[in-house]
Formats: sequence, structure tokens, C-alpha cells
Amino acid sequence: MTTITITKSMADSYKRIECSGHAGFADSGEDIVCAAISVLTINLINSLERFTDDRFTCDQNEDDGYISISFEQEPSKDTDLLLKSYELGVNSIFREYGKRFLNIKFRRE
Repeated sequence: MTTITITKSMADSYKRIECSGHAGFADSGEDIVCAAISVLTINLINSLERFTDDRFTCDQNEDDGYISISFEQEPSKDTDLLLKSYELGVNSIFREYGKRFLNIKFRRE
């Protein structure tokens, strides 16, 4: 199962996105759930780098299926929109494939 943790501040701004684990929908290389989550996550990172000036750090471990994106300061409006789009995408995957393959957690700090 893949777990996505979306952390926001008490003021409702994004602070961190963490993805960990493999969905387990199918064998490696054929897992459409894992592929969809990966595409959304990598596209988010690429879009943040290309279309915003916000500073963030990214950590990953491909073997464990782990990636995190952390923001050094409150995200700009452009970054906030990209993050909302990411959240919309992963929620759509969750609605389609349910609790068995994807868990989305929301956290406040």
C-alpha cells in the first residue's frame, strides 16, 4: 500500500508531502496505481521547479518507494495551486481504487 501524508500548517498552508510504499495493485512494472501516483508526484516536483520560485527540498529512496517534498516557507499562490491539483489527483486515485492500495493522511503542524 502507498501512504501519502499531506502536512499543512495551522494557517492551512502546505508544509510537506510524503509518499511511501508501493501500491501492490499488480506486479512491478504493471502496477497502474503506483504508476499514477508516481506520475503525479514527479510532475508536481517538475512543475514546482519549472513554474515557481519557491524553495523546497526533496528526499527520495526508490527502493522503499519513498519521496518527500518540504517547503522552507509558506508556498506562493502558484505553488499552492499546483499542490491543490496534486491533492485532487491523488484523491481521484483513492476514490477509484480505494483503501486497499492507497492511504491518504492529513496532518496539521
